[in-house]
Amino acid sequence: MTSFLKKIAQLLVLCGLLLAGLTFCEKETLATEQYKTQNAIIIVMDGARFSETWGDPSHQYIPYMAGKMAKEGVFYNRFYNNGPTYTNAGHTAITTGIYQHINNSGNELPQNPSIFQHWLNSTALDSLNAWVVTSKDKLEILSDCLKTEWQGKNRPAANCGVNGIGSGYRNDSITYENALKIMATHHPKLMLINFRQPDFSAHQNDWEKYVNSIQKTDEYIFKIWNFLQNEHFYSERTALLITNDHGRHLDGIGTGFKDHGDDCEGCRHINL
Repeated sequence: MTSFLKKIAQLLVLCGLLLAGLTFCEKETLATEQYKTQNAIIIVMDGARFSETWGDPSHQYIPYMAGKMAKEGVFYNRFYNNGPTYTNAGHTAITTGIYQHINNSGNELPQNPSIFQHWLNSTALDSLNAWVVTSKDKLEILSDCLKTEWQGKNRPAANCGVNGIGSGYRNDSITYENALKIMATHHPKLMLINFRQPDFSAHQNDWEKYVNSIQKTDEYIFKIWNFLQNEHFYSERTALLITNDHGRHLDGIGTGFKDHGDDCEGCRHINL
């Protein structure tokens, strides 16, 4: 795996290992202070193209992120997925730090353990402290891996699709409500949330639904951001990372925007 994506994925793995507050260093009394970040939430806006998000100078489809959130955080404009640019592979890269060609239907687990498994293993906390919450049922694969010494162990809790793999996709509104309920009830310290609608609408070759879905996802992200700031467990101690799994082919409003999956600029250039 190459480029900045590898560094971010490695950072997420490190973040997962350190969320409880320098777990290993504290045991060896090597650290005198803790990181301010104690929780990490990753939100994936599935399949939104850079040209309709941060690449658009007007930011018309992401008014909340660009107009209200950006000044409170950091935006990196040269962030790329240099691996396979489809859903399961993109999410696998985000959660394992390794590019992998993987079946996109949900019939194949990632080869390597995820940040969730690494972190749960290092802290010995139960699964309710880490969650995978996704509109796409097939992304429940992110809760496990194929590597023998890790498979079936230290798995995060999952709330994916209608009712797990094979149950079908659900509306992002349900994912949003479920994510808020899970955060309010279980206070997970490590979590990934997937909103599928931008990708789903684009595949239907419906430009208006596609850009409207980006706007709606932007709104969900802003509301989650506000929740984190106002919930005592998360306020002032949570890192929120917002990205994509992949982009889309570049051809404006033409028919090409409905697809993705190669190494073109449009498919690889994503948000962070």
